Amino acid sequence: MRRRLGAALVLVAALVLTACSPAARFDDDADGVTTVTLRLWDTQVAAAYRRSFDTFSAANPDIRVELVQVPFKDYFTSLPLDVASGTATDIYWVNSSNFGALADAGRLIDVGSALADQRAGWVPAAADQYTRGGTLWGVPVVADGRIALFYNKDLVRAAGVDPTTLRWDPADPARDTLLPAARRLTADAAGRTADQPGFDPRTVRRYGFNAARDLQAIYVNFLASAGGRLQAPDETFDLATPAGEQAFGYLVNMINTEQVAPSAADTNQNPDFSRDQFLRGRIALFQSGTYNLANIAEGATFDWGIAPMVEGPRDRVSVVSSIVAAGNADSPRRPEILRVLRWLGSPQGAAPVGDSGAGLPAVTAAQRGWFDYWARRGVDTREFVADGPTTPAPSGPKVGAATTAMEPTRDDLFAGRLPVAAGLRQAQDIGIAALR
Repeated sequence: MRRRLGAALVLVAALVLTACSPAARFDDDADGVTTVTLRLWDTQVAAAYRRSFDTFSAANPDIRVELVQVPFKDYFTSLPLDVASGTATDIYWVNSSNFGALADAGRLIDVGSALADQRAGWVPAAADQYTRGGTLWGVPVVADGRIALFYNKDLVRAAGVDPTTLRWDPADPARDTLLPAARRLTADAAGRTADQPGFDPRTVRRYGFNAARDLQAIYVNFLASAGGRLQAPDETFDLATPAGEQAFGYLVNMINTEQVAPSAADTNQNPDFSRDQFLRGRIALFQSGTYNLANIAEGATFDWGIAPMVEGPRDRVSVVSSIVAAGNADSPRRPEILRVLRWLGSPQGAAPVGDSGAGLPAVTAAQRGWFDYWARRGVDTREFVADGPTTPAPSGPKVGAATTAMEPTRDDLFAGRLPVAAGLRQAQDIGIAALR
């Protein structure tokens, strides 16, 4: 499932432009049934939504819900253009990096007021994440939970690696178990591992760990686990710190010096590369979230398990995020939009998402179905909801645009073309300038 925060964070700009009139776009259908369009990026949740809206339409025959699925890699490139031109759908999914610009530009319906009676039934952290200026701007629909570590059972067993005890700590090599484990799990074409003489990194056929320019699954967690943070309280970036150098330096070293993680040439531009390699048995340890659980369950042909995310010098600190369905404030179909949003925010409307295992609903009364589904599949999901410290997801009205501006520098940093300290300073300066 595509719910990444930073692998492809893109520009949410030009939203303050005067939109074209959406009147023609939103005319009622000739048969007297109003079609409400809903845009999202997730295939598995879309399938669950179809079942959910079959039930909704049976009780609301005057409303038809049409799903518009856009791949995540294109989603936030086209959404701001659609919003600015007046051709956006009636409802659309938004992540935390992109909703601020939409909310501040007056493009979203005030859900907090219109559906105030439902808020108590939503995951509090999800509702808080999308509250800006005292107003909640969307209905929380999916909660990602904590980041965890997927692992190939056969590979870790053969290498003598315990995935539940992995820790990264460059300042104390005696306590660092991740890098030694990644060396034992990385193998070349001749079967030599990265900790053996004669290992040839030019012919690697299996990597140990998915170190990459992946904000949600990797670097924001490493940064926080080193005692750092992605953003300061004023929403400016705060990467160029000792903690930042420690976290990014460790990841860059794994990729370019130790070569126990895939090349940045492969992962920088393809956020699914590491997941797909894990499914092929070519990565042994894959740190990710609930958004990839169904993909792994359906695609893996080997025994796999879920362990706690890798520990850092300052504990295991996970980003926790969620997705909202936001109403298009420019649509004249507001009454129908609110009826659909109310359904999505209800236990009955959210149940198909959890019952199918497609996603962990942000409607608390519908979450049991998700846990039960995976329990029936023999999957232990406790690590996704374990207690522990967390770090905020990116936020702010221009954070998407700023992250996009930083991408070339981050690409160079992970590819080893820039020294870590200089690269972080350069990326931070570019990002802060874009925020202004």
